[in-house]
Amino acid sequence: MSIGVLTVLFFGALLIFLMLGLPLAFVLGGVSIIFLYFTWGIDSFYMVASQMWGSMNSFTLVAIPLFVYMAMLLEQSGVAQALYRMMHLWWGGVRGGLAMGTVAICTIFAAMVGISGAAVVTMGTIALPAMLERGYDKRLAIGCISAGGGLGILIPPSVLMILYSLITGASVGKMFAAGVVPGIMIALMICAYIFIRCWLQPELGPALPKEQRGDWAEKFTALRAVLLPMLVVTMVLGSILFGIATPTEAAACGVLGAMISALVHGKLSWALLRESAIRTFTLTGMIMWILFAAHSFSAAYQGMGAQSLIQNLAGHIPGGPWGTIIFMQIVLLLLGMVLDPVGIMLITLPVFLPIITAFGFDPIWFGILFIINMEIGYQTPPFGFNLFYLKGIVPPGITMGDIYQSATPYTLVLILGLIIIMLFPGLATWLPSLVL
Repeated sequence: MSIGVLTVLFFGALLIFLMLGLPLAFVLGGVSIIFLYFTWGIDSFYMVASQMWGSMNSFTLVAIPLFVYMAMLLEQSGVAQALYRMMHLWWGGVRGGLAMGTVAICTIFAAMVGISGAAVVTMGTIALPAMLERGYDKRLAIGCISAGGGLGILIPPSVLMILYSLITGASVGKMFAAGVVPGIMIALMICAYIFIRCWLQPELGPALPKEQRGDWAEKFTALRAVLLPMLVVTMVLGSILFGIATPTEAAACGVLGAMISALVHGKLSWALLRESAIRTFTLTGMIMWILFAAHSFSAAYQGMGAQSLIQNLAGHIPGGPWGTIIFMQIVLLLLGMVLDPVGIMLITLPVFLPIITAFGFDPIWFGILFIINMEIGYQTPPFGFNLFYLKGIVPPGITMGDIYQSATPYTLVLILGLIIIMLFPGLATWLPSLVL
């Protein structure tokens, strides 16, 4: 049977079972094992087990549960409430100021936690009711939380960047450094959109009345809220970028910083540590099962002769290397609408990366493009994770349709950011080359 027919059968089976609602890990692993058996026989299972064992021995992989645990602690530590109070006082007098402040807090949170859901849930609980109460347009308010929360996987530390590095062999430190400038740039672009939109349509994000803006003494006192987040960011990113610690060691420092933050805010307790640990075990277990299934997928598809098929397809895509890059971005955008970002990464990277290296593109630069696509996927209907996180915490009057519509303008901003990074690769590669 030809590789073309096998590819159609292989991916067709994956899509059918995923559409039936079966868990990604079982679909990916189960279909791969069946195809492996009929392609190479039962001896191929030893190869999958060997690859899994190699992943389990990876020291870098330890960073994932540590970063997730840090996120769970920070989500309930009181840091976000103090930050929002500070942003409320400083930016409330500007049209759209609360929405821009929310994006800024999500950016700070992103530099501490490494996952998307923590910022979305936290700011959806704290900032959304405050914005709606003060007359903000519900779609503007919901969208800024979804878009800002998505920065958690682009601004380091990022769990998805660690997985990308494990799959591709790229340096985790370089990936972290490469995400700083694009992450800040996209955060500023989101804020610029909110500012311009509210300047043209003041009713969407009215400025707060003077009596709610606080005096200068309150504003400067509220700035203390930034100190603890800066401590955590310095402990994590500073230790990596200055070569003091590996990403795994930096993640352990981040957990310590999160505990200190919870202690300062009076939230540190055995109950908090226990609940955060249980949630960490659950999320990490899900990631690991998907990772195991992806090894089976990679082995099965490579065993069918995927390499020759991919090279032939790449040669027929119009536009040469750049046409191939654009085609990959379209594929990732479409997959982001229906699949989990971790699953997309583990399905597509073994296919895309050989083409990227063959064309001479920088895997670090492509990694940032990949992560931005995953960020877009987090807020793209119908299956964007951030949209479902928000649905669980929004007031009863807000429908799923409102949440879907709120994502549209922010998605366009993110796509514009993606295009800018594509056109100017130095935005992603400058900092890694400078500090590492």
